[in-house]
Amino acid sequence: MGLRSTLGSLLFFLGLYGISAGFVQENCTDYKLQFGRVFSVPGDMAMLNSTLVSPDVFDFRTVPYNITWYDSKTGREMSNHTGRILVHRETLWFLNITQDDAGDYVSILRTPSWCYRQATKLVVDLPVAGECGRPKKANQMLTNGVTDNLSCPLKHYINKLDSYNITSSIKWYRGCDPIVDGTGRYTYRDKTKLKIDGVEPQNKSFYTCTLTFTLDGITGSVSETIDAWVRVEYSLVPEVHEPANEILRAQMGSNFSKRCLVFVPCVGKPSVEITWLVRGNFISNNHHSVYTSKKRLWSQDVPRKGVWLEQMLMFSELREEDFHINYTCRAYSARAFPEGYFTLLPADPNIILPIGFVLGGVTVLVFISVIIYYFFKVDIVLWFRRAFPVLYTNKDLDGKLYVAYVAYPQPCAVGFSKEVEMFALHTLPQVLETACSYKLFIAGRDCQPGQAIVDSVEENIQASRRLLLLYTASTFTSKRHTSSSSNNNNTISKSSDSSEGKTRDSSSSMSFDGNEEVYSDTRQQLECVEAMHRALLEGSLKV
Repeated sequence: MGLRSTLGSLLFFLGLYGISAGFVQENCTDYKLQFGRVFSVPGDMAMLNSTLVSPDVFDFRTVPYNITWYDSKTGREMSNHTGRILVHRETLWFLNITQDDAGDYVSILRTPSWCYRQATKLVVDLPVAGECGRPKKANQMLTNGVTDNLSCPLKHYINKLDSYNITSSIKWYRGCDPIVDGTGRYTYRDKTKLKIDGVEPQNKSFYTCTLTFTLDGITGSVSETIDAWVRVEYSLVPEVHEPANEILRAQMGSNFSKRCLVFVPCVGKPSVEITWLVRGNFISNNHHSVYTSKKRLWSQDVPRKGVWLEQMLMFSELREEDFHINYTCRAYSARAFPEGYFTLLPADPNIILPIGFVLGGVTVLVFISVIIYYFFKVDIVLWFRRAFPVLYTNKDLDGKLYVAYVAYPQPCAVGFSKEVEMFALHTLPQVLETACSYKLFIAGRDCQPGQAIVDSVEENIQASRRLLLLYTASTFTSKRHTSSSSNNNNTISKSSDSSEGKTRDSSSSMSFDGNEEVYSDTRQQLECVEAMHRALLEGSLKV
């Protein structure tokens, strides 16, 4: 009986050794022990997660695989155990930690062609007597005098639970005292953050965040404790003031510069670097046409205490390839990487100069046109009449022979002068007849010899479209003649059977004071009477 019992024990240990040797000796790519440890305390839940499901290891989206977890101490495969263990693909859950659970756990990922292995360490510590937090603590810094945040280190737990569609809740503690959301200076933010308004040195303490959830029917929790320090010297998120996500224009071939201006709210010297990037690459000073200046730094106390940082981006000569590109200024700090950019476009064509030339040319052209029109007005009108005859009424069909009847004081008549006669017989014909092609009837030049004055005046005025009267100042200032006849009238008669006009002066004569010589002005009187008759009564003549 004793021999049989000894043999059974030996076979059991040989079986365990075979299992252990099986996964140990399996020829897999070994990724060794993960750098990150999982810390827990008895009674908490803990999550071990394999990082083998990654594109850096294999193409997990197209290649089928499975994962098996092993306890490195015993070599046994980890399987679901109600209330204790839950295996879910690449994640191994401990639902109620004990001290015996501490150790290394190996995950082996197998594909149809190969396998990969990785170890994860679980550390189980006993709580420190008299402390409400966890023995292992994460260090975080609070900035004095500003609003700051503490971040719960359990975000990866929350993300995993969200992927299972499992709800969870988080609660914060300061020391052993629970923190109520929205009371005092504390506010819960983004599920994993605790906002503290107006941080003071008294906020230095231990803060614990506890995540509660239900998994596989078991409700449990996991906690992390933060050792928060308050520092007087601080550096907040940098603020990029220039460039301001803008579009700038510049002339091709010109030089160009733009500054990166960043303000860092801080006390003390900030650990912030600024740099220029194009297409995601840093701009170095090796390029001969695009380069950056040395960084410049200066501090200010009002309105906010902080430091300004400045670095110039300069182009010695803009080329075609420099346009339609975003140039980015980025500030690197421990808190964030804010950035601003500008897009460089070619400058619009300068239309002011062409417009100035056009307006100047138009002004000069108008000025010259006015001068030309002033001096050559008649020639322009005549050319226009010849070029566009359709715009003018054809008066050749009205039966008139002359454009105008020219009447002027004849020799020996009142108002006669050599200047008027010269103007009527020479100047007018040169201008109106020779230059303008108008046909004139000029008394004393075009009268037929022997024709009666009455007939000549009446026929030629009827044959003319207008009457042109020529006078001088003496015509209106000379002493008019007076009639000495008994009836004070001149009688003009026309024979009914003869074309010869007879003029009778009934014992009338013209005399001038001072016994001046007397002149006859019969033609002038006839012209005036006939013109008045045709213009006023018939309306057939324009004077």
